[in-house]
Amino acid sequence: MKALIDLHTHALSSGHAYSTVKENIEYAKINNLKYYGISDHGINMPGGPHLFYFQNLKVIPSEVNGVRVLRGMEANIIDYDGNTDAVFDEYTTGIDYLIASLHTVCLEPGTKEENTRATINAMDKPLVKIIGHPDDGRYELDYEAVVKAAKEKNILLEVNNSSLSPDTSREGTRENVKTYLELCKKYGVRIIMGTDSHICYDIGIFTHVEQLIEEINFPKELVINYWEDQIIEFFGI
Repeated sequence: MKALIDLHTHALSSGHAYSTVKENIEYAKINNLKYYGISDHGINMPGGPHLFYFQNLKVIPSEVNGVRVLRGMEANIIDYDGNTDAVFDEYTTGIDYLIASLHTVCLEPGTKEENTRATINAMDKPLVKIIGHPDDGRYELDYEAVVKAAKEKNILLEVNNSSLSPDTSREGTRENVKTYLELCKKYGVRIIMGTDSHICYDIGIFTHVEQLIEEINFPKELVINYWEDQIIEFFGI
């Protein structure tokens, strides 16, 4: 099966990525994606963009060379109550979706209870559709509670290709991903594959995720990337 969508991607404005939005869209087309999302880091990420950047996402065309473009943000979870650095005013009126993620430079890992509360509460924030890379062992999570909350709140849990690469800086990712995928299988919770691309060549390439999905026989019907009708319905495209 061919993945149709990649919503976790970064461009130069994230501060530590290396391609332009134009280059990213071009590689989305080259790699046969129908849907591409730009999700630069929120404002609390060191080197990240100003709020004006997100306000002006409206200048990006909604379709380029047959690729539907969604405008997003990878918002940083900034406290154990699940608040993020996404400001909901005139600066975010053009945003289609948020990925809410834990990053050590924005919030120190807490206890298992604190990390879990932060993750679950972030699901309730406006425009949050995805929990990004809930796989980093530095943030111990109650995965059963997280998966059940995702089902209740209709949130997608990400399986992050970058987290599964050999050079990832995150810890314990492979075993953690296997743990929550088994729980997603048990409770019928959908996931989304994300590349977390920081250079255009990685857009739409899910090799590590797809290998793991095959290894554990994870049901393809729970992977939203493969199903255009679900993509259209879930993201309101």
